[in-house]
Amino acid sequence: MSLNPVEKPFRKTGDPVVLTSESPLHSRRKSRRIMVGPVPVGGGAPISVQSMTNTLTANVGATLQQIAELTAAGCDIVRVAVPSQDDADALPEICKKSPIPVIADIHFQSKYVFQAIDAGCAAVRVNPGNIRKFDEVGPSICKAATDAGISLRIGVNAGSLDKELYAKYGGPTPEALVASALKEAHMFEDVGFHDFKISVKHHDVITMVETYRLLASKGDWPLHLGVTEAGPAWQGTIKSCLAFGALLAEGIGDTIRVSLSAPPVEEVKVGCKLLEYMGLRPRKFDIISCPSCGRAQVDVIQLASAVTEGLKDITAPIRVAVMGCIVNGPGEAREADLGVASGNGKGQIFIKGKVIKTVPEDQIVDTLLTIANDIASQMEAEGKVPANATGPVVVPIQHPGH
Repeated sequence: MSLNPVEKPFRKTGDPVVLTSESPLHSRRKSRRIMVGPVPVGGGAPISVQSMTNTLTANVGATLQQIAELTAAGCDIVRVAVPSQDDADALPEICKKSPIPVIADIHFQSKYVFQAIDAGCAAVRVNPGNIRKFDEVGPSICKAATDAGISLRIGVNAGSLDKELYAKYGGPTPEALVASALKEAHMFEDVGFHDFKISVKHHDVITMVETYRLLASKGDWPLHLGVTEAGPAWQGTIKSCLAFGALLAEGIGDTIRVSLSAPPVEEVKVGCKLLEYMGLRPRKFDIISCPSCGRAQVDVIQLASAVTEGLKDITAPIRVAVMGCIVNGPGEAREADLGVASGNGKGQIFIKGKVIKTVPEDQIVDTLLTIANDIASQMEAEGKVPANATGPVVVPIQHPGH
């Protein structure tokens, strides 16, 4: 009997949902559909963005605050760590108040899995490789998940590969990681449980891509993409974009997490923008700017940085172009909703391809910010701003002496 009376409007896993999403680059891999709360995963459903809180889960207030921030950034599903009894005890309130589905991340202690299910979690991430006596408790976990109508996530990271498989394959090779994932999948399927997704993460881009390609060829499980221990924001973003881009371009992947040594909100921003640029989500707010070069007659780096920072809270789906010379500037600026082509100490301001004014260089930023905010306000008033719209990905530029 459930210890928690929380009622969530979750569908039973696997229910058919009309919502589908195709890639402009490649047909999506055919995978079965599961549900993570109200969010469909697999079966052609739109690719969801996940992140994980870095607060102490037992600190309910801090955890819910971070979940709210992640939701505002565009996160679809959030994972919370449950390494202790205090964390498990906090799950009912977190699940009840979270605006997005909560996945409990559980290792070692199987009792926390059952508590998470009773608490109203939308899904549970379990690691059969480190759950004590999983052969004995696995069927009970599957039954509890089935009764609650929730899904599970299984899978392996390179750092937690079974010792026997490590020795057999000589390390965390794609073959070793897939063998481990298949072993775990069969544990669930042998007792009739099919509502799970799989991840096979590695920190190396090439190994990760090869591993997911191999796993994708072995069955129709929904796949959670991730480059584990990807590194600090700059490095991790590059790794994740390369790996996810390669797989998504082949139609592989049903849900993603960009793992960064950075605030979780930054993971979500990168993940959302990645899907936008891959044509897998509608375009939202975007800034395009030219590189710095010898033709530029203004400080393009500083100009683009100032405009991006000034518009970081804009979520309306407008494209702003910041161009530094007359070669590509006018053409690119005209293609944008709003733009500037700079040179000779002034900037020509364009809206939808038409020059509306020319301003001195020192007024370019303020002019663009004012007009962009006016356009965004108008779009909001007309109901043209998508739900969960996100702002630009802002990468701070470090100037000498700062």
